[in-house]
Amino acid sequence: MVYQFYNLIPTLTAEENIMLPWLLDNRKENRERLEELLVMLKLEKRAKHLPGQMSGGQQQRVSIGRALINNPAFILADEPTGNLDSKTGQEIIDLLKASNQKYNQTILLITHDDKIALQADRIITIGDGSIISDEVMKA
Repeated sequence: MVYQFYNLIPTLTAEENIMLPWLLDNRKENRERLEELLVMLKLEKRAKHLPGQMSGGQQQRVSIGRALINNPAFILADEPTGNLDSKTGQEIIDLLKASNQKYNQTILLITHDDKIALQADRIITIGDGSIISDEVMKA
């Protein structure tokens, strides 16, 4: 899951926050996978920084890294650009799209931003708890 409010542990570095699923599961770390994500997320120079030492966009990239670390087939992103400026928000969407293509992941992204929604392959519009429309945008 990728949240609007990052949900990073303030006393852990960027790389420790990304590795949190491994740490909580007592799993052996895969340094190669971590380095691959740090490069993809453009966080190589921020790996040892605490969340308070990073911008909102960098914190959101850490949050995305944590969601991607186990190479999931499905990602749920709840307003991942809601707290970001439009340029940084687009960078986050581009990262999610790159992850979708590179790792063949399904991404369910919730947004109120039409510009972001229109970049999706499919848009399901929900209103008052019911599906209003379901459109395939790209073949």
